[in-house]
Amino acid sequence: MSDVDASGERAIAAGESIGVAVSGDNARVVVLPAEAVHWARTVVAPAGAGFLPGSATEVFVGRGSELDELRALLTGGGSAAVTQQVAVRAIHGLGGVGKSSLALHYAHEYRESYSLVWWITAESAESIVSALAGLAMALCPQWAGAAGPDERAAWAVLWLQEHEGWLLVFDNVEDPGVLKPYVGTLHRGHHLATSRKATGWHVVTTRTMALGVLPLEDAVDLLTRLAFPDRAPTSEEWGAATELARDLGCLPLALEQAGAYVHQTGTGLEEYRRSLGLVLDEASEGIDPERTIARIWDQTIVAVSGRDPLAVVLLGAMAWMAPDDIPRAILAPLASDAVALNRALGVLHAYNMVSFTDARNISVHRLVQTVLRDKGQAEGRENAEQAVQQAMPSEDDDFGADRWQQILPHITALAENASAVRVPNIEMIFAYQAASEYLLQQYRDAQSISLRRQILIQCEQVFGDTHPDTLGARNNLASAYATAGDLERAIPLLESTVAQCEQILGDTHLNTLTTRHNLAETYAEAGDLERATPLLEVNLAQYEQVFGATHPGTLGARHSLARAYHAEGDLERATLLLENTLAQCEQVFGATHPNTITARHNLAHAYNTAGDWRRGIPLMETALAQSEHSLGDTHPYTQSSRAALEQARKAAPAGGDPYK
Repeated sequence: MSDVDASGERAIAAGESIGVAVSGDNARVVVLPAEAVHWARTVVAPAGAGFLPGSATEVFVGRGSELDELRALLTGGGSAAVTQQVAVRAIHGLGGVGKSSLALHYAHEYRESYSLVWWITAESAESIVSALAGLAMALCPQWAGAAGPDERAAWAVLWLQEHEGWLLVFDNVEDPGVLKPYVGTLHRGHHLATSRKATGWHVVTTRTMALGVLPLEDAVDLLTRLAFPDRAPTSEEWGAATELARDLGCLPLALEQAGAYVHQTGTGLEEYRRSLGLVLDEASEGIDPERTIARIWDQTIVAVSGRDPLAVVLLGAMAWMAPDDIPRAILAPLASDAVALNRALGVLHAYNMVSFTDARNISVHRLVQTVLRDKGQAEGRENAEQAVQQAMPSEDDDFGADRWQQILPHITALAENASAVRVPNIEMIFAYQAASEYLLQQYRDAQSISLRRQILIQCEQVFGDTHPDTLGARNNLASAYATAGDLERAIPLLESTVAQCEQILGDTHLNTLTTRHNLAETYAEAGDLERATPLLEVNLAQYEQVFGATHPGTLGARHSLARAYHAEGDLERATLLLENTLAQCEQVFGATHPNTITARHNLAHAYNTAGDWRRGIPLMETALAQSEHSLGDTHPYTQSSRAALEQARKAAPAGGDPYK
């Protein structure tokens, strides 16, 4: 690992003084060129600019006091979180209470009050980065079209810092901590978040609003509007709707789907209620959303299947994908043609089973997905896997980066929702492996954990516990843990893998040396240099003995040992070792190979740490120029090198000029 390596989920922040946007994977940064900084400061959002997803029903009732409270929270402090009401204990983290609907209605209601409104799916730091990248494409396509996703997101953050009066809606936040970099650095607009989590918000805001189920009268109003959109209900129908709303616990999602069913099938409310076989429960606090939606589903699926069997196939597949931004193109292989696909999706939308994010993407409510997966939809999962496999980018795909951004959430969802007892098929393992390699190349190995778990499961089941492929998969998973900062899992897994490698492969086998090297680096990452340095010294000696002084593994081991010496403060040994490593890298790889550039950069860093700016800064300049030429201007390593050079120039005496 080099000094400019970085990992983990990314949170973008921006440094206005030097036009640098910093990506929060430790040392990882995104440095925007002067042209991009200029656009970020001068581009003005057109009137009504923004992105808001479609609503499944377009019907919103009640919540007047909540809207007023939300407006007061935002105008009083700039940030607010809508969480589930703690008192509704039976909800215990499940959705369906209407948090996203309230946020969406607020955004529409007050859209003219904002210069820009942007909806962000916020289940992870990566999904936030993807949404911000879309903001850059919307406001500055002339620059963003040729930039990568990270650079687009960094541009968006800089734009938000430079302009005021915007609203960001972070929907379905799983970890409030991922918002900290944004709320902490973006002060010129409003932040609104929705979440199933009622705790943990102290890290970003003290302004939270608990949201419970609808009052009974509002619940009946919602149900009857959807069931009878063209007329007012009769008194008898109102009474039947009241009883049905009680039975459904006044849960908005359940009411929406029940209303859509009644409207689409012409079934009477009382008849529908009897068909569900619901047990009357006056206490709304006792409602179990998952069980309620499951009951409704049993009725709805019959009606949907009668209208279009393909709709059921599509919904079963989407249950296993990420809930938001499912591209129609991914679902295309499951339909005979585009007309059939669009017709089936239209049926699902009519029954409020899906919503259209935009013309190209579909969303499914998370609670609906949970119910479908719990029903053991094996065929649905197989269809989802088939669809994702066919959508995988090819190596020569000119739009590979954008396609990966679209498909990664759905590959990851398949991995995360995989059964612990089901061995992944070999085709899906290839998809997981390709996605893991792409993430590794993008310095995002921390996001590959669920993928690498599935790869390991398959290796253990097919090859056995001690097969070399299994040991390699275990090493890769441990490395992903380490990259994510989960050293408590990484270190024991690496220790056991090293022991198995030594026993099965031998003490000096290349895989053994590689895994031992990773263990030593993880010790160093944990600050345990007492164990890291001796292990690195032993490993280097074995590399030299078995593979020679110029083997790539030997050079990497020498490089890591030098960094350990540097961390211990032994700059003399570190510098000598780095000088030797650089010379050998130039001989073996050439002057512009990434390994050589890394060695050159880290030697320059050692010179600078020792106060030898005359040698350090020019060497950094050379490393940066070669990185730009070999890797490209927007490669993560190039971005990191550029930021490190800027920091070194600031730290150097005489205003950063090493020659004075």
